Amino acid sequence: MTLEPFLLLAAALFAVGLYGALSQQSVVMVMMGLELMINGVIVAAAAFWYFLAPAAPDGQVLVLVVIAAMTVDMALGFAVVTLLFRAGDVDLTDTAAELRR
Repeated sequence: MTLEPFLLLAAALFAVGLYGALSQQSVVMVMMGLELMINGVIVAAAAFWYFLAPAAPDGQVLVLVVIAAMTVDMALGFAVVTLLFRAGDVDLTDTAAELRR
């Protein structure tokens, strides 16, 4: 197996995530698109690590740090979405912008 299939998978994940993030109005769907984009970056980083320097553990550590940061980011994002929904029954990005003080 070569590097190209993994990079194609990463590009496909990133492209689907970008389309999902830009085309949806639901905040949850936008966050799912961002999640797919980050997963594409993780797949590309892991593939580069595996094919360029498999003996060094730097790539594994980088992937684990990115996954941990992504988990915290998504948890905070869903908490904000929950607060927006409770504050004004808002679940779309257009109506969330109108909640300014």
